[in-house]
Amino acid sequence: MGLAIGLVGLPNVGKSTTFNALTKAQNAEAANYPFCTIEPNKAVVPVPDKRLHELAKIVNPERLQYSTLDFVDIAGLVKGASQGEGLGNKFLSNIRETEVILQIVRCFEDENIVHNEGSIDPLRDVEIIEGELILADIEVLANRIERLKKQAKADKSAKSTLELAEELLEFLGDGNLARNFDKTDTDEYRQLVNEVRFLTDKEIMYGANTDEDGLLEDNEYVKALKEHAQKNNCELIKLCAKVEEELIGLEEDEAKEFLDELGVEESGLEQIIHKGFEKLGLMSYFTAGVKEVRSWTIRKGSTAPKAAAVIHNDFEKGFIRAEVIAYEDFIECGGEAKAKEAGKMRLEGKEYIVQDGDVMHFRFNV
Repeated sequence: MGLAIGLVGLPNVGKSTTFNALTKAQNAEAANYPFCTIEPNKAVVPVPDKRLHELAKIVNPERLQYSTLDFVDIAGLVKGASQGEGLGNKFLSNIRETEVILQIVRCFEDENIVHNEGSIDPLRDVEIIEGELILADIEVLANRIERLKKQAKADKSAKSTLELAEELLEFLGDGNLARNFDKTDTDEYRQLVNEVRFLTDKEIMYGANTDEDGLLEDNEYVKALKEHAQKNNCELIKLCAKVEEELIGLEEDEAKEFLDELGVEESGLEQIIHKGFEKLGLMSYFTAGVKEVRSWTIRKGSTAPKAAAVIHNDFEKGFIRAEVIAYEDFIECGGEAKAKEAGKMRLEGKEYIVQDGDVMHFRFNV
């Protein structure tokens, strides 16, 4: 399964416009008609991290290298996608290859932009999208149940999985998402997920695409979507896709001033990137040298050798130890040398669990 975030939504809700702004490149056509996005557009997006700049002030490197996050702009969905309507199966297969779903939901009125359903109703739009995902899960689960019934005749261990699968099928049939099933922590459920890869088991974030007025104060559409997100324990991020595109063309100071006027610290896109990074279970550690100060992406809970492997596989194979300075100590001491003098550099072995923001050097056998 790819460590990517899939942007989904009905046609003409601002999904491709959001993607354009998100990637800072106009490489996803944002036209005012359905299915303008035929092939999924993929982009690698830098993860904003102010800590890199603070490290750079001390180290004065030649360049900065951020952690990155993969986004996929997936073609617009319509009712009946699970039965092949619109781009149907193509949509479902593309989203299956991502790990987090970002639903862009239109929360503003504009008579110049047509809506595929003829009116603005965020909860209806979410119901259409999630309803199609549920129907797709029901189909693959029903097929799995038929195979489990045959297995259960000769394999007693398959019986408990079959019972849970049938219970889950009923749960999905009532219009629920698999991620809200009350037995997701069981071995049987985890086995099913590994085999079936339910679309509705994925993490979900909602991007409430509003107009500029809606950024200043929640409108009725945003309020309704926010309540839905809270009920389902999902993140909601408010943004104005058109404003985000405009922010790209501004100098850093101008963009900050604009955001200050809106009373927010981060743009909607920065929030999407940071929340997406978190939902994927990712974090960063740093290397800091005169050539570059770099942020490396690893899964939370990674050991030092696994962290070293993202630089080069040989680092993991020949791992001896890691020299580690916590980010706060590195900044407070004013660099590696003074941190070492102050006793803030630690030598860690193979069992060390890397912490977010660790500044690291690896020692290894060639």
